[in-house]
Amino acid sequence: MKLKYFSHSAFQITTDNGKIILIDPFLDGNPTSPVKSEDVNADFIILTHAHGDHLGDAFKIAKRCDPLLICVNELANYCSAKGFKVHNMHIGGSYNFDFGRVKFTIAHHGSKTPDGEYGGEPAGVIISVGGKNIYHTGDTGLFYDMKLIGEMTSIDYMLLPIGDNFTMGITDAVKAVELANPKLAIPMHYNTFPVILADPNEFKNKLESKDKKCRVLNFGEEIEI
Repeated sequence: MKLKYFSHSAFQITTDNGKIILIDPFLDGNPTSPVKSEDVNADFIILTHAHGDHLGDAFKIAKRCDPLLICVNELANYCSAKGFKVHNMHIGGSYNFDFGRVKFTIAHHGSKTPDGEYGGEPAGVIISVGGKNIYHTGDTGLFYDMKLIGEMTSIDYMLLPIGDNFTMGITDAVKAVELANPKLAIPMHYNTFPVILADPNEFKNKLESKDKKCRVLNFGEEIEI
């Protein structure tokens, strides 16, 4: 199984049987993405919330690849009204798909579509696939229930923002890792725009000083997990 980081909050999971899962595929308008939407395929697209830098190019990819879009109820209804296949979920709920299990968690943020529609509650997501639990926090501030999330599910990979301003900054993200206690933390949502400039190696060094493991992925880098 492989995990690829496109930059910002956009990731790709490729399962052992070749299924491709995209998360928050913001590519074409993303100045740090090494690929465009036409360069990626998808069997499933998971959306954490409706903001344009997360909904991103989901519709462009969906028109070409016909994936299943997985998101909270209101955002799923919005996507369905645009003519796309969806699976409606909500925070606290989980469901078994043919690639694995998806569970949505709380996230402290906002969610409105680029054209002003209500996108439901913002969310994080735990994807259980290939024997691994991947926790993509979505855009969020720090919250203490991250400890509960980590207690209820052993997190292998925690993908979390460090860019500050709209989300957690480095200090709060370090605390988030302490609370959720993943086996490995991977920073995201930084350096896309001037307002969210952050040094991922500072985050890595602070975690390692607390005996927590971190890996900084280059934009476009893919790793085996």
